Parts: sequence; C-alpha cells; structure tokens
Amino acid sequence: QVQLVESGGGLVQPGGSLRLSCAASGFTFGRYDMGWFRQAPGKERDFVARISWSGGSTYYADSVKGRFNISRDNAKNTVYLQMNSLEPEDTAIYYCAVDYRQADMRRIGVSMYDYWGQGTQVTVSS
Repeated sequence: QVQLVESGGGLVQPGGSLRLSCAASGFTFGRYDMGWFRQAPGKERDFVARISWSGGSTYYADSVKGRFNISRDNAKNTVYLQMNSLEPEDTAIYYCAVDYRQADMRRIGVSMYDYWGQGTQVTVSS
C-alpha cells in the first residue's frame, strides 16, 4: 500500500532553516508529481510547493517563493523541502502528497492529491 512518511520537523528560531523529508513506498515514485502542503492551527490546509516526476519543474506558493526549495531523489524514493529564512507564520504541520492523476504543475488544490503522509510539525519561535 502507498505510504508517505514525513520527517525533519522541529522547533527553530526565526531566520533559521529546516529540511523536511518524505519517504515514499508502495508505488512507482519516479512516475508521479509530488507536493508539500501545510496546515496551521484553525486554518485550512494550504499548498506550499510541487515538483514534477522528473524533478525538472517546480512551483511554489507566493508566501514561500525564494525561501523554500523542493527537490527529489528518485533513486531514494524521497522528496525534500528545504526551508530557509523561516518566519513564525511558517508554523504548521507539513504534509507531503502524491498526485496520481495528472502531471500538471497547476494542480495545487488539496483535492487533486491522492495520498498523504501523517505530517510533521514545524514550529518557528524564539
């Protein structure tokens, strides 16, 4: 069965960095686009970044553009989210997800993704 397992979250001071990882299994990872989302307390789950199956294309939410970088290693079945210049507003649970249906970088809606990890908490605070 499909499994997505996030790791790398934690507590970091404003301006700091974290790298999240999402280990995938149960499907042919290198064939599908992947995404990162986040959900802050009391808020809806929001799109953060997407990467194409090959890693050749990426797309970011405006709120993280220039600070976050999504990448993948298809040999390791893992997608990453490097987060720099973190702000308190980045505090959330971060989720990775796989889009089984279309390889289209414009697909950033929550309902467009088919499987999700359990999430990893990121807290940005001094």
